[in-house]
Amino acid sequence: MRYGGGDWSKYDSSKHRWSKWAADAKSSTTASAERFANDLHSKIKRDFDTKMARKFEAKAERFERKLRARFDRQTQKYGGVSMDPADDLPPPPQFKNDAERQTYERAHKRAQAEAGFFVHLMWYGIVIGFLFIINLLTGGFGGYPWFLWPALGWGFGIASHFAAVYGWRWVHQRVFDPAIAREVQREVLQEKEQLRTEKQASLDELTATFAHEIRNPIAAAKSLVQQMGEDPTSHENVEYAKVALDELARVERSVSHLLKYAKEEDYKFENVNLAWVLDGALTQMRSKLEANSVAVSRAYLSGPTVRADADKLRQVFSNIIDNAIDAMESTSGERRLEFAIQNNGAGMAAVRIRDNGCGIADDKIARIFNPFYTSKANGTGLGLGVAKKVIDAHRGTIEVQSKVGDGTEFVLAIPLSDAVRDSADSSIESSTGEGGETAPQNNGRSAVDAPIVAPRSGGPSIESSRARN
Repeated sequence: MRYGGGDWSKYDSSKHRWSKWAADAKSSTTASAERFANDLHSKIKRDFDTKMARKFEAKAERFERKLRARFDRQTQKYGGVSMDPADDLPPPPQFKNDAERQTYERAHKRAQAEAGFFVHLMWYGIVIGFLFIINLLTGGFGGYPWFLWPALGWGFGIASHFAAVYGWRWVHQRVFDPAIAREVQREVLQEKEQLRTEKQASLDELTATFAHEIRNPIAAAKSLVQQMGEDPTSHENVEYAKVALDELARVERSVSHLLKYAKEEDYKFENVNLAWVLDGALTQMRSKLEANSVAVSRAYLSGPTVRADADKLRQVFSNIIDNAIDAMESTSGERRLEFAIQNNGAGMAAVRIRDNGCGIADDKIARIFNPFYTSKANGTGLGLGVAKKVIDAHRGTIEVQSKVGDGTEFVLAIPLSDAVRDSADSSIESSTGEGGETAPQNNGRSAVDAPIVAPRSGGPSIESSRARN
């Protein structure tokens, strides 16, 4: 055969190291096989360990649950504590109001103070006892008792601690509390006596006024009925009967007003818009305002939210508006009724109602809220009394400022709702902290009155127009 164009018989295989190449290939293959076998062994071992570990953890968890359940059943059966320390903690105290919370905090502080004193006393006994043993071991029974000096010095601290914890309480209970109790009891007795006297005087006045209110109509009706009995065929009997019925209706009206004033009514308090309630009262009195040509101005666009009974509060505003209209009958010029809603910054919303009527004398202002006190010919004298009763039930206030010939101003304060009060307090605190002083709050309402109801030429009417800031 030819090799490279020559003869293969002349080829020398010794020149090429095939045996070395074969040995290297064999060793490389052996090493790869060993690595593969080692990796496969480690993987199988790792998977086996992981599977066994998971199985062991699952068995341990099941055993722990069984043990916990068995322990809880035993503790519930025989009493005791559970394995979880959080389950043994007492529930946090629940308080119905701030008074209970403050009482609990005071008792907690007092218990802490007493516990601190007993811990102090325990360490005093331990340390002084240890010093006594050292003194006894070093000096014997006849040695100098040097341990008395630290015992005496520390004893003054124990005595002062005892006085701080128990001494002031003892002095307060033995000296201050009896004196305060006697003073409070004396003031309460005086106040009760004063209230009893005022109540008796008010009851006497109410009885006399009511007797006067019903005696005159009954006397008039009785006289008319007697005249009708003397001449049954008289043509005037019809007129007499009408007058007698009117007088009896007056008596019935007075009695019904008195019962309404004395009755304890149920209030339905809810969050209502004060401007909406006031606008409802104006709408209710619209016809009388038009008939008397009264110009109305409202210095508000919207009102705050108050906690009130809307129907009863609307009736209060209607009574005050009705009295203001009657007070302006003698006014020859423009009859004007002004309304404003303000936030007085003390959790109250103030409604101001001012008229330019005849005014109220200074000696009569204190009596306008008394039952049956009236200056009107056909009035019952219970309108303002009922109004004050309703405002008191709302925990509000009603104030009157008047000048004869100049007009009267009523200021009614109604508590704000909780959410509005909290936001108002936070805004006041922020404005105080930034500016150094509190700016007046008007809840976005205009501070200038603008007429929205005015009489039209040619006849009374009401025109509504909103004032803008």
